[in-house]
Amino acid sequence: MIRKKNTGQIIVISAPSGAGKGTIIKELLKNDSSNRWLSVSATSRKPRKGEIDGVNYYYLSEKEFKDKIKEDYFLEYTNYAGNFYGTPREFIKDKIKKGIDVILEIEIEGANNIKKLIPEALFIFIMPPSLKELVKRLKGRGTETNEKIIKRFNAAYKEVNEVTKYNYVVVNDEIENAVDKIESIIKAEKCRVDRIEEVFLDTKEEEIHEMLINDEFDNTGIADKI
Repeated sequence: MIRKKNTGQIIVISAPSGAGKGTIIKELLKNDSSNRWLSVSATSRKPRKGEIDGVNYYYLSEKEFKDKIKEDYFLEYTNYAGNFYGTPREFIKDKIKKGIDVILEIEIEGANNIKKLIPEALFIFIMPPSLKELVKRLKGRGTETNEKIIKRFNAAYKEVNEVTKYNYVVVNDEIENAVDKIESIIKAEKCRVDRIEEVFLDTKEEEIHEMLINDEFDNTGIADKI
């Protein structure tokens, strides 16, 4: 028998702005709310309409964010499209120890920082169906100026070329399909050999198999030993 490690997994999900990672993450949490936890990032950008402090992000002023950096409050942080984003250390280690998977919704640079610190984490990149569709989604938000949209598009173009640094890439053409693929990835990762804590014998058949391997007896009368 195999006993797997009972610790949670860190799942890093990144995507260009407008690729739909927020919607995908909501569905992943809905599918298994008791065993998954979204680490809420902090940001210095202003909240968009409908966003809630402490739910979507912890919204800080630029000065507050920089003060938190000095306090070593963040596991990682980065500056993206003119705003700071960071992952608070608080709660992450505790959740992992309790066997809860922690989802980190972070940008490319932040993901690279996490990879240096926690290389065994699971890294998933969400791709838009096309860059044309990405622009359409960004404009559809109606929350940013053309200048901001251009800046985000240029950042997205560069980010797409970083996909090889991730373990998996999923194209978000349809939300349901994308979520199904990610669920399959997470299940497969749980079966990785490096998540095995130990192999132990708990049946007579396994004990006999072990003895056969170690040449402890020949197979004469083996049926009587089962």
